[in-house]
Amino acid sequence: MTHPRRDFLRNLAAASLAGSAAAATSAAEPAASQPEVMHDMSTMPPQWQGKEQIAMLLYPEFTALDLVGPHHMFTSLWGATVHLVAATKEPVRGQNGITFMPSMTLDETPADLDILFVPGGDVGTLKAMQDPKLIAWVADRARRAKLVASVCTGSMILGQAGLLRGKRATSHWATHALLKEFGAIPVDRRVVWDGKLVTGAGVSAGLDLGLAVVAKLRDKTYAQGVQLMAEYAPQPPLHAGTPKTAPPAVHRMMDSMFDTLRAGMRASAKSALGA
Repeated sequence: MTHPRRDFLRNLAAASLAGSAAAATSAAEPAASQPEVMHDMSTMPPQWQGKEQIAMLLYPEFTALDLVGPHHMFTSLWGATVHLVAATKEPVRGQNGITFMPSMTLDETPADLDILFVPGGDVGTLKAMQDPKLIAWVADRARRAKLVASVCTGSMILGQAGLLRGKRATSHWATHALLKEFGAIPVDRRVVWDGKLVTGAGVSAGLDLGLAVVAKLRDKTYAQGVQLMAEYAPQPPLHAGTPKTAPPAVHRMMDSMFDTLRAGMRASAKSALGA
């Protein structure tokens, strides 16, 4: 049985070395003399092999795509171990009805992580923000993690854990303004870095965040191979993916749906900051 995602790394490494060698070859030299593409693991650049411990949080009613996009990218990190963690090992139902199986509990999760990742949602996220044990766990693991990441309203959970104070961050457009409530500096970008904190905007931005993390932990060529493997070249049929590009009437209609959620998150932010 073949493993395309594993084989592509071998091929990518060989192609990278072959490309470097070809660039150094004189233009007058026959093409036949260029290096043959090999499939030996020894051709893989040493920086492409890692041993990261990555924990991706699951909680009831989170948005599946917030997690699945970054998960695809993280599992493309050669040598990394990705854990799906939750309060128990019971199945966790996402907001859209997809059920996920945790691989370990919060207590079983390694204390020292390379990446702690938190997805977003709406009512489920607000409930997670109001769970003292979960927030304490996020704060604890984030304190020692080398990289702390979120997508969409997952940044609200990070804020509740006190991890956004004085930090540049982003979130879903509907909760972007609430970042200030947690002491953050809102930035209008798909992916925002501030030290070991990296936050992604709404839902689909998780693909961008995941790919950016891959590039940071490996290198550009490796990340390009991962992007090509995923054929990630978005061409949306509509141009309404941000408040700036959506028709005003559509924006108003969708924005009004978040009034109650924002009120709850704003109240939660006050409790997080001791107000």
